[in-house]
Amino acid sequence: MASIRKKKELEQSGKTHVKPTSILPIEDFTETEMLVQWNKYAERLGQKGLKIMESILLINDPVLNGTNITYELPNEGSKLEFESQMNALLGHLRGHLHNHDITIEVIVNEKLETKRSFNDQDKYNRLHEINPNIELLRSTFGLDLPG
Repeated sequence: MASIRKKKELEQSGKTHVKPTSILPIEDFTETEMLVQWNKYAERLGQKGLKIMESILLINDPVLNGTNITYELPNEGSKLEFESQMNALLGHLRGHLHNHDITIEVIVNEKLETKRSFNDQDKYNRLHEINPNIELLRSTFGLDLPG
């Protein structure tokens, strides 16, 4: 009898347990935190050789509204490519930002101008906005912006 009970307990413990959705985390996060994770994900894709997807993620900065991320792309082709990889991106963002309510809405804007910085000062300002500790790094090592 004891061996039968033990066997049933082992069978029960061997079953995979799926978390109910009510237990999934829903922590607050800022747009800056979201941008950091977005850029980390893009960088990771680039390191894996997925340069096209990396460049699509870096075309423009996504905009956060609550837990909805709106992302503008310049054409349908980039939207289709983005959507093919969107679930992996959502998984990354939801996991690293500890919020499973995050959604992404993709908008095609054919008149979209690239909003990336062009000069060194603009790039530095953007990096400083993402992580203010870059100023500590710059001052510690006496670094200047190329001019």
